[in-house]
Amino acid sequence: MTSRARIALLVVAVVVAVASVAYLTNPAVVPGSTDGYERTTLTVVDDETGETLATVDARVADTRAKRFTGLSDTESLAENEGMWFVHDSSGTYAYVMRDMDFPLDIVFVAENGTITRIHHAELDPEGTSESDLTRYRGTGRYVLELPYGYTNETGISAGDRVEAE
Repeated sequence: MTSRARIALLVVAVVVAVASVAYLTNPAVVPGSTDGYERTTLTVVDDETGETLATVDARVADTRAKRFTGLSDTESLAENEGMWFVHDSSGTYAYVMRDMDFPLDIVFVAENGTITRIHHAELDPEGTSESDLTRYRGTGRYVLELPYGYTNETGISAGDRVEAE
């Protein structure tokens, strides 16, 4: 084997090793990959009647890297599908539509499961700089992203509860 071939083989091996470590430590770094996300079933319950308003199959974004990527590498969501963002503690958070292909409902949820705020988030115009992205703010420990208009269609509103299985 020539020295050039050995160098090329070494470069390939290093790239594969780095990509493998990146994927194992944060599967969200692989564009389009959802395999690294655990899933949970969430039930949204009307606060006044106790009636189930929706059942959502949600990907769980429970690390900083997964929360940063969010649904950016996703082409669309099915009707009863979403992403459940889990923060380490309750607080005020701002979400943006970074590199999104579709609009969303962004639902802020308190630690006790109470919905505190709902935004109907449109896409930011192409070419918008990171500093100019619209920030959707709310308070809670969790954020549930759903297909745009889903909360209106199902009657979900602030004060309702989200229960995780």
